[in-house]
Amino acid sequence: MGARRRHSSRRAQVLVGAFLLSLVLFAAPDARAERAGAFDFYVLSLSWSPSYCARSGRNADPRQCRAAKPHRFIVHGLWPQYERGYPDFCDGSGPRDPSYETVRDMLDIMPSRDLVRHQWRKHGSCSGLAPDAYFDLTREAFAKIRIPAAFRTIESGSRMDAGAVETAFRLANPGLDDGAMAVSCQHGRLSEVRICLTRDLEFRSCRAVDRRGCRQRQIHVPAPR
Repeated sequence: MGARRRHSSRRAQVLVGAFLLSLVLFAAPDARAERAGAFDFYVLSLSWSPSYCARSGRNADPRQCRAAKPHRFIVHGLWPQYERGYPDFCDGSGPRDPSYETVRDMLDIMPSRDLVRHQWRKHGSCSGLAPDAYFDLTREAFAKIRIPAAFRTIESGSRMDAGAVETAFRLANPGLDDGAMAVSCQHGRLSEVRICLTRDLEFRSCRAVDRRGCRQRQIHVPAPR
């Protein structure tokens, strides 16, 4: 009888230990996510502005969708990433919003004040950088990417394979391969091109991001208006 009790006690201890270990394992990513600057690489997300404008309709930001010169690819954001998952809305000692001047200076490549502020709160706060430095790095990352000629000159809508979009970016950017980017689509339209960069802004592979790419055979690429 005593032996059975000791066996039951040991079994209970093992179960409790396993339970506590599981709590530690599940809590670890959350604890890491709260530490600004603790991440593995960046994703530069380039949004095809005509798709956003078509999707958002009257709710679209007029600065972006009613500009005198229609926007094409714009910067959606520069996102700190883990190898799996990503941190967001990190706690820190930085300001809640970037300064008016910082927001204004980004409007040529991020033509929405709300977008700039949101990107700082959600992603920039996890970079470990001050707002000015974070947006300077965002501009540097964007300047590194050469937009394929087809997207710089397109005047009418077209349909294409998502793989063709990747191919166009790969050919325009030596060193960028298919495993370092992903094409995103929404409602049958080209939404974004996401490019993976090291913390030093060099191209790098990113399987988790690549796996989330668009799987549709044909996507619509709306023309700028």
